[in-house]
Amino acid sequence: MTSRNMKYIEAISSEIFSVISKASQQIEIESYVIGGFVRDYFLKRGTAKDIDVVAIGSGIDLAEKVASLLPNKPKVQIFKTYGTAMLRYNDVEIEFVGARKESYSEESRNPEVSEGTLQDDQNRRDFTINALALSLNEENFGELLDPFNGMEDLENKTIRTPLNPDITYSDDPLRMMRAIRFATQLHFEIETESLSSISKNADRLKIITRERIVDELNKIMSSAKPSVGFLLLEETGLLPQILPELVALKGVEEVEGQKHKDNFYHTLEVVDNIAENTNDVWLRWAALLHDIGKAPTKKFSKTVGWTFHAHEFVGSKMVYKLFKRLKMPLNNKMKFVQKMVLLSSRPIVLATEVTDAAIRRLVFDAGDDINSLMTLCEADITTKNPKKFKRYHHNFELVRTKIKEVEERDQVRNFQPPITGEEIMEAFNLKPCREIGQIKEAIKEAILDGKIPNEYEASYQFMIEKGLSLGLKQS
Repeated sequence: MTSRNMKYIEAISSEIFSVISKASQQIEIESYVIGGFVRDYFLKRGTAKDIDVVAIGSGIDLAEKVASLLPNKPKVQIFKTYGTAMLRYNDVEIEFVGARKESYSEESRNPEVSEGTLQDDQNRRDFTINALALSLNEENFGELLDPFNGMEDLENKTIRTPLNPDITYSDDPLRMMRAIRFATQLHFEIETESLSSISKNADRLKIITRERIVDELNKIMSSAKPSVGFLLLEETGLLPQILPELVALKGVEEVEGQKHKDNFYHTLEVVDNIAENTNDVWLRWAALLHDIGKAPTKKFSKTVGWTFHAHEFVGSKMVYKLFKRLKMPLNNKMKFVQKMVLLSSRPIVLATEVTDAAIRRLVFDAGDDINSLMTLCEADITTKNPKKFKRYHHNFELVRTKIKEVEERDQVRNFQPPITGEEIMEAFNLKPCREIGQIKEAIKEAILDGKIPNEYEASYQFMIEKGLSLGLKQS
């Protein structure tokens, strides 16, 4: 065994690699572990959850042989269309694929595939750092095969394509999103020629499905500093194709000496701020979209300057259209983002004048998402003035304290009025009618306004008074 083999042997010394090596030898197929596992091993990014193995021959045959040699005989999932197979062992997914070469048409990112060599397979990889391979073969077990100086790019923190970037990105435009995603996740720089090529091929993104694009967006959003990715998306011309609502926030206008802030860069600051306090990708989406209503509502008034009236309401409506266009889930996740956008300014207004009634209404409207809303609003503080920054955060601390006090006393989170529709009908000898709804709504409003406590007796007495004022007769 060479010294070079010894240097990398630790990376593939686990039981599963020994079994794959043995299986390869028995069916006389060369095999290599390649891609993300190798990259992340050298970056010391923690335990791998998935491993890619390339076989010079049938990946399916190799997977089945490996499964037969493992003690628990795991089930092999076979995907004949793609010539791949997958098995799970010790909570790790291992995918086997035959080495291949690819040729692309202009209309699709799905290539025509034919059998190839290890070199062919490494040539088709998106980036040099993902083309690293470690041998699982007995004669050179553990040897690193690095034809594109991927190790050097790892050390220099560089994203570079193995071949001409124009070919790499034009063939599969999703790789442009992946380049930006890896740069964001790994804190790497995209090599100059490659970055320029992304801008040149940006229009090719139109052949990529919305689902694939959103998958990469979510990975950018889930990174430690999402703004890195969104700035690269904007710089390369990809962002206008994906989130034009966000790009519309860019720029500062001045009229009669009055300016407004650049809401695009402000938004990215908010996203970075919230990323420090939550891993909830949907709350991060709320931060990204919280101001999108400002572009269509922006107006200049000679008396008050720039205004964005009702931008939260308009923005919450825009969330639905955006999610639908990107084929994102139109479910409770979207409704959560809509709610956060709609309520995003409420705690800010409260921070200047905290009243029990306003707090009750906020807690009622936000429900179980009140803490998420407060996290969003605190992230929205981007002032560079240290005194203002400290004062704003102090004000939000007061709001949080008041929320806790009101919740403990009035219990209005997700509350329903203590009086039911059936009790109203019985009290006034009514059949279903609009007055029942009016009385229930009046009771709710009275509780939220603090006119009556959130208690049955007080609510019942209020119901009687309200019913009589509507001309109803008590039974």
